[in-house]
Amino acid sequence: MREFVTRGKESGGNKKLLYLTMKFKIEICTDSVESAIEAQNAGADRIELCNNLPEGGTTPGLGLIRSARQNLSIGLHVIIRPRGGDFLYSSLEYDIMRREIDACRESGVDGVVIGILEPGGAIDIERTAKLIEFAKPLSVTFHRAFDLCIDPFKGLEAVIDSGADRLLTSGQRNSACEGTRLIKDLVEQAGDRIIIMPGSGINESNIVNIARVTRAKEFHFTGRKVIESGMIFRREDISMGAANGMPEYFRKVANPDLIRSIINNLKLI
Repeated sequence: MREFVTRGKESGGNKKLLYLTMKFKIEICTDSVESAIEAQNAGADRIELCNNLPEGGTTPGLGLIRSARQNLSIGLHVIIRPRGGDFLYSSLEYDIMRREIDACRESGVDGVVIGILEPGGAIDIERTAKLIEFAKPLSVTFHRAFDLCIDPFKGLEAVIDSGADRLLTSGQRNSACEGTRLIKDLVEQAGDRIIIMPGSGINESNIVNIARVTRAKEFHFTGRKVIESGMIFRREDISMGAANGMPEYFRKVANPDLIRSIINNLKLI
């Protein structure tokens, strides 16, 4: 947890500056052990470990989870999402989620990240609450499935009632920067009942405004850069299904300099 001194004026023009200590937590979303280690070295407090980030993240393999746990000393949360697409899950997919939570617990992770919706767009409180109870004593984050729910304010109460520890949200927009006003409202509505963690599109140019407006204390981002493959022999005319136009000979990894820069910008608040 990062402790930064933040400054703000009392009401009244001639009163002295107040110096308040605000505590922020930084969660970095990664899809490899190498990136997780880089994020840890850059000052992250926690890793959200995923696979298939172009699809919004799916559950990583057991080998990846165990290697990450072995190589990290900071918090490790694992997304529990059996597939890409929507968040309406069959009974078979729900059973897979339970099994994956069980495997995560046995692997020594600190938390899991879940999200389930009903067909009409409401939060599926019943099945979410059962997964949270099953996951104990792991910490549980309800992920951005929330951003696709029909009513954010009723949705927040449902997530709280389910027993989740925190809510990851972009404010029901494509990025947290666009959704700042709703995130602010959610932080105020939540009070001390649950942690509201802005995420999606957070970078060094917008972190200060998002933090100032929302008053959130935890932030989630990737902080990545594109690197080129070390392959010398290449078949440029064959695609293996690369998503978002990213060729096979390029990939995104955690950028420790960028992560440090974003964290340092919080000191400007």
